[in-house]
Amino acid sequence: MDSDDKIFIGGSDKSEFLTLKLANRHGLITGATGTGKTVTLQILAEGFSNAGVPVFCADVKGDLSGIALAGEPKDFLLKRAAQIGLTDSYRFTDFPVALWDLYGTQGHPVRTSISEVGPLLLARLLELNDTQEGVLTIAFQLADDEGLLLLDLKDLRAVLAHVGERAQELSRVYGNVSTASIGAIQRRLLVLEREGAEHFFGEPALDIRDFLRTARDGRGVINVLAADRLMHAPRLYATFLLWLLSELFEELPEVGDPDRPRLVFFFDEAHLLFTDAPKALLTRIEQVVRLIRSKGVGVYFVTQNPLDVPDTVLAQLGNRIQHALRAYTPREQKAVRAAAQTFRPNPALDTERVITELGVGEALVSTLEGKGVPSVVQRTLIRPPSSRIGPISETERQALVRSSPVFGLYDRSVDRHSAYEMLAQRAADEQRREAEARARDDGSRRTATGFRLPDFGTDPGTGSGRGSGRGSGTGSGRSRAPGGTSGGTSGRVPRSGSRDTALEAGLKSAARSVGSSLGRALVRGVLGSLKRGF
Repeated sequence: MDSDDKIFIGGSDKSEFLTLKLANRHGLITGATGTGKTVTLQILAEGFSNAGVPVFCADVKGDLSGIALAGEPKDFLLKRAAQIGLTDSYRFTDFPVALWDLYGTQGHPVRTSISEVGPLLLARLLELNDTQEGVLTIAFQLADDEGLLLLDLKDLRAVLAHVGERAQELSRVYGNVSTASIGAIQRRLLVLEREGAEHFFGEPALDIRDFLRTARDGRGVINVLAADRLMHAPRLYATFLLWLLSELFEELPEVGDPDRPRLVFFFDEAHLLFTDAPKALLTRIEQVVRLIRSKGVGVYFVTQNPLDVPDTVLAQLGNRIQHALRAYTPREQKAVRAAAQTFRPNPALDTERVITELGVGEALVSTLEGKGVPSVVQRTLIRPPSSRIGPISETERQALVRSSPVFGLYDRSVDRHSAYEMLAQRAADEQRREAEARARDDGSRRTATGFRLPDFGTDPGTGSGRGSGRGSGTGSGRSRAPGGTSGGTSGRVPRSGSRDTALEAGLKSAARSVGSSLGRALVRGVLGSLKRGF
């Protein structure tokens, strides 16, 4: 029952539709666990795909992968189709799907660089305080100023160690650099790495256009992110999705209000994005949600409770589907009242009471219509999906990955010459220059004193040249005779050349001491910063 300009959602006392032209005005899908939110997300994704609109969604429980295969004619599906008058047009079919996975095991890897994520989102991911976030920002600024590419975690660790070694100098230029804060950031990076974030940071980076593809038959590709493992690192999950939204906002051109969205983005478990988010981040989220619709992107937040979404964001979500809520605690009762008050009232419906009475697969629906005015809320039976309900098998998953047009583009990571290698090269170059400087310094000091070491030719005992007059390996100042014994005038080096004078020895000792101490200090300053970052 989908039409060229609408997506069929379900049936109340009439058919309920989502208008494609208004679908980029964003939306909200809420409801308690087990009430049907995932199936609602699935039927919307199918509708957008049929309309030629690409979709991105996170598969938190593993169930959404079934959208890649045709469903089966089960009794409860056929019954629901008959209840809402869908019998004649209800068909089971598969949909074009691309599978993605930050860890690269259940789909194509998704990567981006440290510099693309930026200090604000990274500070959120690392749970840094204001002081630590300031130090992290300084590290990013220094990397920009000195041309140090920040691609992966080892690049960031190297730059942070470099900042720590130059803390006093950099404090005068960028502001206070706390070495304690650097240590705290380094520890958080180790924790992040143990959670598997090193798979996300690196190259080849995701080309956002690979999320905007359509299949050969004109249907939009549904991009499904495997998030069941990712949910064990909720900060990484939320930061990744917000980064992806920000990338879409930065990269896509303005298109105004198109006839249908260029992409629809479903943000499941949305509460993870907003919980304990600092004010600066909330401001950023609000800005992206408000402005990204002009890029042709619709954002749909999926969460259990409408109170999970801040009012400033909630006010921008015009299309709403509310599944059942439970009201056993004061907070749950407050959530029910809040949800009821967000709908355009229906005189024939006690919205607050109905929210607690809805069955599985039922929802209160209000979508934008006409000139963007919300429709009167209706109690609606959600349509059954055409694709499989439930996950695909591992064999089916791997076959789908191998047949994808992007197969092979992201599967192998690339480690380019970046900040880690640049700082290591600087350290090596500095060490070489210091060695050459010490050699020149030793030569100039010998010349300045007027002394020149004599050339004693070849040692008759070993056949090697001598510059110091010392016997090889004996430490006695005598040469070994051919017979292997010391002594005798024939094997003795002339007394006048056997040892340095007291003045010459003193000068050479001082030169060596100054050169080696200075060299060690400088090399330690460069290499030490790197070692502590590795």
